[in-house]
Amino acid sequence: MLVFMTNGPAYVCPQCGARSSVSGLTWCCPTCRGPWDLDFAPAPVPLASLAGRVGSLWRYAEALPLTGPSVSLGEGRTPLVALTDTVSAKLDFLMPTLSFKDRGAVLLAELARRLAPRRVIADSSGNAGTAVAAYCARAGLDCVVYVPEATPPEKLEQIRAHGARLVTVPGDREATALAARAAADEPGTFYASHVHNPYFLHGTKTYVYELWEDLGGRRPDTLVVPVGNGTLLLGAALATAELYAHGLIETRPALVAVQTEAVSPLAEAFRAGADDLLSPAPTVPTLAEGIAIPNPPRARQVLAAVRETGGTFLTVTEDQIRAAQRDLAARGLFVEATGVACWAAVGAAPREGTAVVPLCGAGLKTGAV
Repeated sequence: MLVFMTNGPAYVCPQCGARSSVSGLTWCCPTCRGPWDLDFAPAPVPLASLAGRVGSLWRYAEALPLTGPSVSLGEGRTPLVALTDTVSAKLDFLMPTLSFKDRGAVLLAELARRLAPRRVIADSSGNAGTAVAAYCARAGLDCVVYVPEATPPEKLEQIRAHGARLVTVPGDREATALAARAAADEPGTFYASHVHNPYFLHGTKTYVYELWEDLGGRRPDTLVVPVGNGTLLLGAALATAELYAHGLIETRPALVAVQTEAVSPLAEAFRAGADDLLSPAPTVPTLAEGIAIPNPPRARQVLAAVRETGGTFLTVTEDQIRAAQRDLAARGLFVEATGVACWAAVGAAPREGTAVVPLCGAGLKTGAV
């Protein structure tokens, strides 16, 4: 049985300060019902010692709240390739399940394996559910994935292939999340939420640690990140804050968040100078379904992270998404619609200095648009 040390990580509510042991199955703050943060103090990652380490995200052991994994599939260490003289792309669609969500899902599955729940549940528009299903299969855990009824069939087939049970929810992404949260309250359930559980964010932050390593201890001027629930952006904010606090970078890069014009509640709030959502976004069909989140639970944190780094929000149209997917395919990179949003944004609104965009999911997951 796993023993969590009293001085180890603990869940903490960013709103009211409530705390909970990570050894329990409490998936949200019992007072606020909001997502947890993690009270965890990472140590500096020694750049000079990385060359001889394991070739996965677990090489950054000092920065991670779990070590010694048994469920790894070799996730991480994806290539960084130049697209222009100033813009590079991180090919996170080359992960084991073909999306960046593996970075966080492996930590959730490792934590669940140690807690030994009766079942694991997740909710997703596709990629997070696939990643959780794969790593639960690796860990030998019973897994149920809640998905919206409009989830692309390619993603449903991938989830089924990993042995997870699918629950298709009528309605949109928000309806799916509500159904999963109700099920998460059942005894013996570990909610592998890529939104509510902060272990996921500590997995996605390795995206930036890899950039920092690949750039020889430097950072780009701008990190351009697609934002629905904001898990990659918040992971990037964690990593840049840690690297800066440890004196490993001199300044933090600007975080530029990208949403679609069709569903852009965070961009609307940012432009209005608001600290939180003005209102949930209406449900509107969009090619970038992976970031079509009408009411992201970590909205306040996302808005604050962008402002703290001197970043901004950009939105892209459906036509720009189509053009960006074709352009990347012509460069040899077939990426799903959600994953090309940042490349579309950079093309429409170039920034000074160097920038990195993530190519988050493989085109085979949804096909051409």
